[in-house]
Amino acid sequence: MTGLGTGGYAFAWEPEELHVARYRLTPRDWPAVRKLRLVALSDIHVGGFHMPLSRLPGIIAAANALQPDLVLLLGDFIASRTPRSDDPAMAEWARELARLHSPQGIYAILGNHDWWHDDAALAARGGPTLVGRALEAVGIRVLENEAVRLETVAGPLWLAGLGDQIAFQTLRRGRPWGADDLPATLAQIGDDGAPVIMMAHEPDAFRRMPRRIGLTLAGHTHGGQVRLFGWSPVVPSRYGNRYAYGHVHEEGRDLIVSGGLGTSKLPMRFGVPPEIVLIELG
Repeated sequence: MTGLGTGGYAFAWEPEELHVARYRLTPRDWPAVRKLRLVALSDIHVGGFHMPLSRLPGIIAAANALQPDLVLLLGDFIASRTPRSDDPAMAEWARELARLHSPQGIYAILGNHDWWHDDAALAARGGPTLVGRALEAVGIRVLENEAVRLETVAGPLWLAGLGDQIAFQTLRRGRPWGADDLPATLAQIGDDGAPVIMMAHEPDAFRRMPRRIGLTLAGHTHGGQVRLFGWSPVVPSRYGNRYAYGHVHEEGRDLIVSGGLGTSKLPMRFGVPPEIVLIELG
């Protein structure tokens, strides 16, 4: 009976919850006296078992209530790798995401599912993707191996977005093959001393980040979807639990991995409920 109860909770209850994961930190090169509130949403997987379109307004309202200065969307907006007849229209979920409010704007990167869903983009080995077009159409800037300089309430900031690292893996199974170009992205970042935030869907890119990148934000892992005493039995990362979830500090650099909102493969969560990430810098 205990096993049935735990299974029922993991499949029916926890995936429907919504938590706020809060982090406070001062990354390297960040002016300690300047504060910035970031809200990050990752792995929404609209159309998945626990993520009908009707659930988005509640998530958007909860994110807006946190009064972020900047909103960052970390990829995997859709659920299925191939289109299905019951998939919500991209224009519909994009319009919902456009209801997010922040004075510094909304920026996004693409995830692996956003590529794997798009046969035309895969065949062309490049974008624009259907998901990227839907986001841009409602005013959400998609950063694909790009860096932009923002003037924020905390002063100047470089925001960079890395292309997905396994975008084309379905074309060559078993070997990572991505749309990411880290050198080209880094080349766009000025040497003015302003802090840098990097968005990368898969956290594995953190190992390649130079010291110039004080903070990297990622998703993809869903925290393993099942997490027991800080350990996940299955993590879609070559580094296993090292970058599975939460705040990681290595060699003077910081990484925050979101547990995400939706589910992938198995429609269950245990020990890592859906979350909005709030990061207070400074």
